[in-house]
Amino acid sequence: MNQDYKFLKNINFPSDLRKLSESNLQVLSDEVRREMIDAVSKTGGHLGAGLGVVELTVALHYIFDTPNDKLIWDVGHQTYPHKILTGRKSKIKTLRQGNGLSGFTKRSESEYDPFGAAHSSTSISSALGIAEANKLSNKSNNVIAVIGDGAISAGMAYEAMNNAGGSKTKMIVILNDNDMSIAKPVGAMRTYLAKLLTGKIYFSLRETFKLVTSAFSKRFSAKAGKAEDFLRSAVTGGTLFNSLGFYYVGPIDGHDLTTLLPILKNARDSKHQGPIMIHVKTKKGKGYSYAEKATDHYHGVSKFNVATGEQIKNGTNLLAYTKVFANTLVKHAERDSKIVGITAAMPGGTGMDIFAKKFPKRMFDVGIAEQHGVTFAAGLATEGYKPYVAIYSTFLQRAYDQVVHDVAIQSLPVRFIIDRAGLVGADGATHAGSFDITYLSTLPNFIVMAPSDEAELVKMINTSVDIEDKPSAIRYPRGNGVGLELPSIEEKLEIGKGRVIQQGKQVCILSIGTRLEECKIAAEELRSKGIHSTIIDARFVKPLDQELILQCAREHEVMITVEEGSIGGFGSHVENLLSKNGIFDKGLKFRSMTLPDVFIEQDNPKKMYDTAGLNASQISKKILDILFTIESIKVVKN
Repeated sequence: MNQDYKFLKNINFPSDLRKLSESNLQVLSDEVRREMIDAVSKTGGHLGAGLGVVELTVALHYIFDTPNDKLIWDVGHQTYPHKILTGRKSKIKTLRQGNGLSGFTKRSESEYDPFGAAHSSTSISSALGIAEANKLSNKSNNVIAVIGDGAISAGMAYEAMNNAGGSKTKMIVILNDNDMSIAKPVGAMRTYLAKLLTGKIYFSLRETFKLVTSAFSKRFSAKAGKAEDFLRSAVTGGTLFNSLGFYYVGPIDGHDLTTLLPILKNARDSKHQGPIMIHVKTKKGKGYSYAEKATDHYHGVSKFNVATGEQIKNGTNLLAYTKVFANTLVKHAERDSKIVGITAAMPGGTGMDIFAKKFPKRMFDVGIAEQHGVTFAAGLATEGYKPYVAIYSTFLQRAYDQVVHDVAIQSLPVRFIIDRAGLVGADGATHAGSFDITYLSTLPNFIVMAPSDEAELVKMINTSVDIEDKPSAIRYPRGNGVGLELPSIEEKLEIGKGRVIQQGKQVCILSIGTRLEECKIAAEELRSKGIHSTIIDARFVKPLDQELILQCAREHEVMITVEEGSIGGFGSHVENLLSKNGIFDKGLKFRSMTLPDVFIEQDNPKKMYDTAGLNASQISKKILDILFTIESIKVVKN
């Protein structure tokens, strides 16, 4: 840490912060901002969101008695300033590294993180639960939720506000409105908030005045002019939130501590029975010119040069799977006007921004609303359209009931493009795509595919265009392909047919997805020991290539499945097939290699797969152990 800091060097916890005078808090905020920029420049991570809430973070910890008062952040990617001020300053340069600080809030990391979050829109629900627990326990602790304008567009946030408004339970919700989530916010809520900011909707001042009037000291009034004029400019709108039962205050300048502090204090001390909404306007990327100017306000960055803002790239020329998907879909959409794209607030992350540039009227960003997005796609499918729903694996989990009820049961041809499958590195367990193979392949009427490389991905997209009687899914990892030449969009696969990569005698390795390269290396290690392996790229989790799998099982002593997914997926389906056909009675030794039954913490992907036991040396060792057991049994029998 920079020892030139005037105040930050002496602040380890919020209790230290509260010893400062209000006049020193802006200098402290500037120091926190500098420390955060320096840390993220060395680790990479989420930058813009945290820069935008520095003053808000300082004000919240100054006014509220954290951790006794519970401060709950939505998503958590804006909490780097919070971490700096809550006992984690010395570890801030370990963000998102192995054994380092999480990039999100995490209960096991600090008592100042009362609720863990890395997905959006959970803060109001969890805060209401904590507030109700306080009531039941006769506690008077404050509970504060901070939610962004993007996150508040999600259905879960509306459900929580509806419940909170009717509960008459005191809690404080800070609506951090920075006009950005990861991408530009969409939908009617965005329009509504914009109207609040331009004063086109007005909230009755009478009740609001009761909450904020005592905040106006002489210095405060002098800055704002007449109190009445200030209220007309800074306390506007709120009819929607008011109708939901919230005591609405705002919008107010989230970077002006002389505004924030008295209003937060009054909210803290208010005897109002029910939820309070404080609408705070902030600027994503605030205080770092390169972030302020960037179109995404430096939402997520790699390591970068602080002086120039230049991000350090990995230098590879390999195409990312995401881009391969997007470019391939565009080619098909040029031929087929029924193809439409859907994403949930992640156009850039899923490649749908590329599709949108070419076909703006056929691209739908539904906002942070995965449930709606899936059922919306189902509606399109009933009318003969070919919806491609591009959502990260971990976010598709949020819409599982819709996948079952609205798509699978009706056998509608919605095509799910599942990005970030498998272990994803620095974002850790919350963003890992560990479960999609299992939760989709258990459903009737589904085709589930997993390419082993970028060329196979193109073929699977080509194949999916013609699937018109049932839903399908293609899952692939974050990152780049292996450098293969891409096939034309004419090359398609036969549904449910795998491919033999190499032929051997003793061992059959069934691989699904991008662990195939590790399986090839494992097979080479085994060959050096005189063991010759068959390798099959299964391609399809569902339907299985039953003929090929059964043939392989009958011709080999050992069969092993390898997948970058949880227990209950591909390996379980293969085992069930073998059991039904009595293969185990004939002496086949079968093992499945999956992600272990634990949540794997953040690290670089290679180390995470080492932890999972799914790298080449671990695959070959598993096979050698099985063969050693077989030989030991033969010796005993003889």
